[in-house]
Amino acid sequence: MRDALKIAIIGGGSSYTPEIVEGFILRYAQLPVKELWLVDVEEGRHKLEIVGSLAKRMIEKSGLPIEVHLTLDRRKAIEGADFVSTQMRVGLLEARKWDEHIPNKYGVIGQETTGPGGMMKALRTIPVLLDICRDIEELSPDAWLLNFTNPAGMVTEAIHKYSKVKSIGLCNAPIGLHKWLMNKYEVPAGQIYTEFVGLNHLHWVTRAEINGVDKLPELLDRREEYSGKNVPASEWDADFLRSLQALPSYYLKYFYMTDAMLQEQLDSMKANGTRAEVVKRVEDELFELYKDPELQEKPKQLEKRGGAYYSEAAVNLMDSLYNDRKNIQTLNVINGGIIDFLPADACIEVNCIVTGQGPVPLALTKVPEHVKGLMHAVKTYERLTIEAAVQGSRDLALQALVHHPLVPSVGVAKPLLEEMLDQNKPYLLRFFSQNV
Repeated sequence: MRDALKIAIIGGGSSYTPEIVEGFILRYAQLPVKELWLVDVEEGRHKLEIVGSLAKRMIEKSGLPIEVHLTLDRRKAIEGADFVSTQMRVGLLEARKWDEHIPNKYGVIGQETTGPGGMMKALRTIPVLLDICRDIEELSPDAWLLNFTNPAGMVTEAIHKYSKVKSIGLCNAPIGLHKWLMNKYEVPAGQIYTEFVGLNHLHWVTRAEINGVDKLPELLDRREEYSGKNVPASEWDADFLRSLQALPSYYLKYFYMTDAMLQEQLDSMKANGTRAEVVKRVEDELFELYKDPELQEKPKQLEKRGGAYYSEAAVNLMDSLYNDRKNIQTLNVINGGIIDFLPADACIEVNCIVTGQGPVPLALTKVPEHVKGLMHAVKTYERLTIEAAVQGSRDLALQALVHHPLVPSVGVAKPLLEEMLDQNKPYLLRFFSQNV
């Protein structure tokens, strides 16, 4: 790669953007960014201008020679880029509101990355990401695409299956867990080793070592956890957690504590609206702050948004790819034979050594027998959803939804799917142009 990098951020008008700008400033000595292109669509122009102005003030304060470009021309931003990062939301928060609300009407978990809501987000997103990949293939074929767009695992798998783009999926949960352990045990990152096994938003930590000492039993006995801002903290059952023999992702509460999580969603909706509506209020507050011409740094309030540390993960990955660091990061990559009961071309979330040629997944030392069924079931749903998105097939979408562990029956799945497809019609026209 060159010594003057061009980076394109698709979804540059996101409230998260100041985080990644801060990351580029802090890591400039290792990652010499010359051009930073923030890209958005017409509907996001207003936000792009606000957050882009803040980005320019942050760079100006740093004194670094980074050029910030704001554009609605995606192809111009992608052309000649070394890295393309995606943090987009097709349908904006309005679509997410219905992803969460409609399933709740049917007594089903409503969440933006799993279950029926996650499926709709995937159906809206995958065709758009594949279109972006066609631009990358043409205009910057050597670029790395780092995908933060949820559902990150499904999107990354679709990119690998239907494009030639070099792509890696990212989530902030693994780095968030590390930050939590660093604080809890008062040790630097280099003294922590955790082993992740699973899928994006469906992972288990099967090893947690501090200076080589196994801390997993202690963490399980105390029912302590790292939890995201977007998932309520509900205590795990002590006997269950001990017998699980692994620290579950907070997203696994939707599967292991479905009744309690559904009730929490219903109560929260009555009190505060959907999570999307809560996030909208946080975003409105953030953009009011971003407008302040005196603001020259990332505001503390951004941590309420649920994506803490994501930029650190993204910039760390870029640094490792650019400098051939050969360090260990938890990433969404193609399985190969790492998880032997899943297809070789499935996307999984595991530890990888990051080299200049890309991530190399590490062999797993532990995969508890009792987590395999859930992992396999969710992967089956994901693969059906990817095919439904690409083909615009209602048949495949119905099969995907029926086989998701959070959907109780065909009797629920069929009307739920119809209502959600109708709500998403402007984004899913291919599902309405045929009778399959």
